[in-house]
Amino acid sequence: MKNIKLLYLIVAVALMASCNNQPSSESSDLAVPVSVENIKLKSIQQFISTTGTAKAGSETELTSEIEGEYFLQINPKTGRKFKLGDRVEKGQVIVKLENEEYENGLSMESRKLNLEISEQEYDKQKSLYEKGGVTLRELRNSEVSKIDAKYSYENAEIQMAKMQVTAPFAGIIVELPYYTEGVRVNTGESMVKLMSYDKMYVEINLPEKNISEIKIGQEALITNYTLTEDTLIGHVTELSPVISTETRTFAGKLQIENPELKLRPGMFIKANIVTAQKDSVIVIPRDVIMSGSRGKYVFVVGRNSSADDRRITTGISNQDEVEVVEGLSANDRLIIKGFETLRDNSKVKVIL
Repeated sequence: MKNIKLLYLIVAVALMASCNNQPSSESSDLAVPVSVENIKLKSIQQFISTTGTAKAGSETELTSEIEGEYFLQINPKTGRKFKLGDRVEKGQVIVKLENEEYENGLSMESRKLNLEISEQEYDKQKSLYEKGGVTLRELRNSEVSKIDAKYSYENAEIQMAKMQVTAPFAGIIVELPYYTEGVRVNTGESMVKLMSYDKMYVEINLPEKNISEIKIGQEALITNYTLTEDTLIGHVTELSPVISTETRTFAGKLQIENPELKLRPGMFIKANIVTAQKDSVIVIPRDVIMSGSRGKYVFVVGRNSSADDRRITTGISNQDEVEVVEGLSANDRLIIKGFETLRDNSKVKVIL
């Protein structure tokens, strides 16, 4: 009997010892693993996002203005005939058309000679008039002849220029229809299409609710999925004051700076129009903010490695980040992972 009582006593002591050790183990096991980041002051931008198709700042299609034999010219930069993708300068001749009948009809040499004779005759009549040798009427008649000869020659020069297809601005050849050298082309045939896209633009349509937020001159951050590491800068240049009754949107235009020609005409772009910006403020990731009956809150690591429930007041925001105007301080250890199941004063264990 004594042995049985002794056995019970040993078992009871063991159970008590086990119970005394259990809370420590459970306390260790219940510490929630979390990741944190130290809050630092930084900048944040608030923007309205839109999309559109990028278009060249300048573009034109040049056609033949006369009938003539086709001759594609040499690009002085490459030493070869012009081709797609070549850059041309303003005033550069890309194509020449030859037509002897047309050229002869202009009578350039005789018009030039007639101009010279008319100028000499006017100078002679002017000298005589100053000496009293001719009347004012005779002087004016010689002046009219000189002016007519001048216009006649200049008009012939304009017509002669139609035998050359000349770039009206510096740009890139984006279309160059093929013609056999020396073949006769008709008036109105497409010769070349040029684009200049170091400055581009995109037409946008924004919801009616944003009309008071968008202003002329606001900066826009331009991205394209093919330019993953580049953000181009644009600005709002035009805005319509009218709301479409069909789409409930208003139209606008953005100009894009594209000095390295990374963005190409026809690319689909995303534009974030910056409507507000603040510097040196507390900014946190949007996805760590939780909401409850008392408003928005986040968790920071407090004393004794416990979670501290912080109620916050937010300011401007974008799709990724939010400004916090009250509730947090610089260098607070914000919990960014593992916060979903936390409660105020929950034990936490910081992991990398």
